[in-house]
Amino acid sequence: MYFLLKPILFKFDPEKVHYFVTRNLKRFNCFPGGAALSRAIWAVNDPRLEREVFGLKFKNPVGLAAGFDKNADVISEMANLGFGFVEVGTVTPLPQDGNPKPRMFRLPADGGLINRMGFNNFGVDAAAENIAAYRKNASSAQKGLIIGGNIGKNKVTPNEEAVSDYIKCFDRLFDVVDYFVVNVSSPNTPGLRELQEKEPLMQLLNTLQQRNSKNGISRPILLKIAPDLTNSQLDDIVEIVQQSGIAGVIATNTTISRENLISPDKLKTETGGLSGKPLTERSTEVISYLAKRSKGTFPIIGVGGIHSPEDAMEKLAAGASLIQLYTGFIYEGPGLIGRINKKILAETR
Repeated sequence: MYFLLKPILFKFDPEKVHYFVTRNLKRFNCFPGGAALSRAIWAVNDPRLEREVFGLKFKNPVGLAAGFDKNADVISEMANLGFGFVEVGTVTPLPQDGNPKPRMFRLPADGGLINRMGFNNFGVDAAAENIAAYRKNASSAQKGLIIGGNIGKNKVTPNEEAVSDYIKCFDRLFDVVDYFVVNVSSPNTPGLRELQEKEPLMQLLNTLQQRNSKNGISRPILLKIAPDLTNSQLDDIVEIVQQSGIAGVIATNTTISRENLISPDKLKTETGGLSGKPLTERSTEVISYLAKRSKGTFPIIGVGGIHSPEDAMEKLAAGASLIQLYTGFIYEGPGLIGRINKKILAETR
């Protein structure tokens, strides 16, 4: 069914289509029997898909990457499509509009997307309230869904004060999420990637780790990194993760590279982060490098260019414990989630 709709949807602005689709998903799931029908069509349930990673039990290893559900308002709908976990955000302390529109561009010839959204979101309070509401109202079929909170800084906050923004998001979401992701790798907030340098990154992670306890509970903290880091910088990442004691890494965010694209120059020259198929090989390389250099001492969530079950299996074989979808989900539709889970089941027999 999705492939009948896709040619029509792809005729319109990607950001408008995103809101059109999510609004109608919510409507469908509100109809009597809609949520159950969605699960029956898309979800794959099998105990063999369960994974325990950084102390959390995941129903299956296929998650929704950050960026799709920025404000945590379609968690229920994503759960009904069969995702094993959902990462919301990136959220910032204060609401912000993000960059001027248009700010998202499809590259159909390359199977990619370029976005320069700029952390547009309603602020951390709105996200926290939405997650709490989901927790309260989740059906029995949705119980156990793992929710991650991807946190960042407001655009107007200077890097010297960035730690305070991350602290505000961390404290506000602590009671409602299962794990955190520190996002310092988006190319769409000016100066943000400078926080990936070793000294400021250690300061940020150590500060969050010092706050990571409430009533005897701590949350896994992960670091999301860019695919554009050199091997030397990846070596630093391994050292930083091990020294700070955070739970793991998400590899990778979008890339600023435009190598080997066949799309028209008008599209290729749009600024922003590139995701999708052009990122497939590089993100797998980063996963493999980190897994080998760290000797598997911390988990890796693999994301970037997963458009098929085979792409997913390559990420897992490279060293990823879990995977996430975004652009592949848009291009291939919700059926991709189930196809990946069925492939994993076939490989585990």
